[in-house]
Amino acid sequence: MDEVLLRSLTPSVLTVLVRRGADFAAAEDAVQEALVEALHTWPAGRPRDAKGWLVTVAWRKFLDQARADAARRRREDRAEKEPAPGPVPAVDDTLQLYFLCAHPSLTPGSAVALTLRAVGGLTTRQIAQAYLVPEATMAQRISRAKRTVAGVPFDRPGDVATVLRVLYLVFNEGYCGDVDLAAEAIRLTRQLAARIGHPEVAGLLALMLLHHARRAARTAADGSLVPLAEQDRDRWDTALIAEGVGILQAALVRDRLGEFQAQAAIAALHADAPTAEETDWPQIVEWYDELTRLTDSPVVRLNRAVAVGQAHGPRAGLAALTALDASLPRHTAVAAYLHERDGDLTTAARLYAEAARKAPNLAERDHLTRQAARLNTRPRR
Repeated sequence: MDEVLLRSLTPSVLTVLVRRGADFAAAEDAVQEALVEALHTWPAGRPRDAKGWLVTVAWRKFLDQARADAARRRREDRAEKEPAPGPVPAVDDTLQLYFLCAHPSLTPGSAVALTLRAVGGLTTRQIAQAYLVPEATMAQRISRAKRTVAGVPFDRPGDVATVLRVLYLVFNEGYCGDVDLAAEAIRLTRQLAARIGHPEVAGLLALMLLHHARRAARTAADGSLVPLAEQDRDRWDTALIAEGVGILQAALVRDRLGEFQAQAAIAALHADAPTAEETDWPQIVEWYDELTRLTDSPVVRLNRAVAVGQAHGPRAGLAALTALDASLPRHTAVAAYLHERDGDLTTAARLYAEAARKAPNLAERDHLTRQAARLNTRPRR
């Protein structure tokens, strides 16, 4: 429970240090040291004011760093005293911190990576996987971003598009990965939607709600993944689906289509189908065509190949797949699925096993391994 509490307090504690005059990189280091100290000392007795304790300890850590660094003497001189222990105003600064991290001095890609690392709590490995780059490359990108914003005044927050990208990736990691951040991403996107009447903000919120509505059905009792076609649709949250569809429809009528609205439209078509067999795959392919035009993303093209395989047959899907780089994450798993649908079970079993070795998380690896085992034990005709 202490780790969950610490993760929830980290953004606001970091904001307090930045407001007190710490540059972002030094503040992040100080907060991380305070978290480590908390994990070592709190088991013996958690302080009554957890946030106040973290602010006090983190600020002390920052001052220690400043005194040891001659280049930061002027910041040390401005620090007249350490903050006194006591209650800290319970203000949720997380969304503001997202905007501060999306600083105009950074490229959008660097701003997203820095925010995911500093505020979202994701590891460098997880961020690298989201960006489809090696972990070492992402580590260098984050380090450069820290150096860029070190000492830069945070009086010019970043743009909405960068913040939306961060929120989307945080939600994606929470929905698909090892860290449960999905609910937090939805909460922040709701706050943003209440402040900004932008159709893409609404599109992202609708997308999150529509995906989150299916979450209870995505895993079996033993923790194994349940593919969309096999999910128990009675377990889908119809209230969230209705809310997501309503938000999406209101955004689409404004005729300012963006990638998040297009993704939400695809999710809405899946949610609207009473059964997997009744899914409107031709219309989903059309939305993927729009999404490809908007993003030119290889991941979008990969998902489009699956939709083409459903709408026009597995061989059409395989033909679409041949135009994509085979090293693309989940490319092998998609190829296995389409080969199985085409009746080539030997190739499908081999590809499922290969995809399992490349899987980014344990749940996906187990699912793909089971798929390979299922085909390997199936009688051949």
